[in-house]
Amino acid sequence: MFKQVSKTVLASAMALGMVGAASAAVDTYIVDPSHTFPSFEADHMGGLSLWRGQFEKSKGTVTLDRANKTGTVNIEIEAASLDFGHGKMNEHAKGVDMFDVEAHPTITYKASKMRFEGDKPVEVLGDLTLKGITKPVPLKINTFKCIMHPMKKAEVCGADAVAEFKRTDFDLGYAVDKGFFPEVKVLITIEAVKQPK
Repeated sequence: MFKQVSKTVLASAMALGMVGAASAAVDTYIVDPSHTFPSFEADHMGGLSLWRGQFEKSKGTVTLDRANKTGTVNIEIEAASLDFGHGKMNEHAKGVDMFDVEAHPTITYKASKMRFEGDKPVEVLGDLTLKGITKPVPLKINTFKCIMHPMKKAEVCGADAVAEFKRTDFDLGYAVDKGFFPEVKVLITIEAVKQPK
């Protein structure tokens, strides 16, 4: 009986050790809002030109599990921080015709999977929630780099990511009936600071 108890204790200790090692392998990063800019390109007049805008306020967390080559993303964007660099366009875009920011103040992107090539993530597989509608929107990571930041005295990881979707999928169909294209390209510059364990 003593041997059986010893085996059980040993097995439990090993299991706890494995869980501890697994959690120790996961690094958590807090998004630096002063160096993170979700931006986008949308058609104007069926190919006449491109309107470009960005969101000025965002926050969130990213985790990286390099050992298992995966991670998570949880980002919140303040819809009312939308800026086209054009006052009248900003006002219209925030209204009920488009983003309706009073009814839908927050845009979120959440992912529980990443695809790695070697030791770097190259794709995030997540869901975008916009105007209360949630749909899968993968992010392609063009560049990814981590450094020991000389001023923050912590590891900082940065990435440039891109995605494409149809705004009509998110109840953003303004002027599509007039010939505007529904495709939107999203470009995200992000930096995030590693947190102590």
